[in-house]
Amino acid sequence: MVSLKESLGKVTIVDFWASWCGPCRKENPNVVAIYKELHSKGLNIVGVSLDKEAKAWKEAIAKDNLSWTQVSNLKFWEEPIAAQYGVQSIPATFILDASGKIVAQDLRGDELRAKILELLAK
Repeated sequence: MVSLKESLGKVTIVDFWASWCGPCRKENPNVVAIYKELHSKGLNIVGVSLDKEAKAWKEAIAKDNLSWTQVSNLKFWEEPIAAQYGVQSIPATFILDASGKIVAQDLRGDELRAKILELLAK
């Protein structure tokens, strides 16, 4: 069990992805770089997988070097956390402030990094 409230940093990315999602896997190196750079400054990430096979999910985590908290109920599109966030497609990212309020959504690459830096500076 992982509590989002306990996982919050100054800024938290809730990242919905899956091992079988090409665009998700393509974005992962960028997210890894942002995490390495900004985790010590207060960034946290929680990965939520829409996988249905534990083996594929765990292999993707290892291969892509995803070192932050990862969760999955292995329920594919029936993932309850995805339903809670209204996720209709992946990758889907939600940027939360320290209180857990969603302040931005679905940013990638340089836009994601810039928004995280802006929020950490507050």
